[in-house]
Amino acid sequence: MKDVIIGIPIQWYIYLSVTLFCIGVMGVLYRRNAIIIFMCVEMMLNAVNLLMVAFSRYLGDSSGQVFVFFVMVVAAAEVAVGLAILMMIFRNTKSTDIDALNKLKW
Repeated sequence: MKDVIIGIPIQWYIYLSVTLFCIGVMGVLYRRNAIIIFMCVEMMLNAVNLLMVAFSRYLGDSSGQVFVFFVMVVAAAEVAVGLAILMMIFRNTKSTDIDALNKLKW
């Protein structure tokens, strides 16, 4: 009965995490809006966090959950810095389109 976490098999967590990660990758690759790209990166980080918590619970070790806390702190800092940069870009170009950022080239 070790392969079940509170009534839900570990495979379901793996499937959900892989699905969320793939949706995030597709969003980063195919979208051109910087805000959507940030959201997709966050979705990929949350998919990895879900998998780490599931395996941490499955193995009975809390180190995965501690690592998830640090990943969430780094993700929050990434969002804060990324949105600040995005706001400055929007002030200069009046667009959040990634293709419009060629003005930043030398």
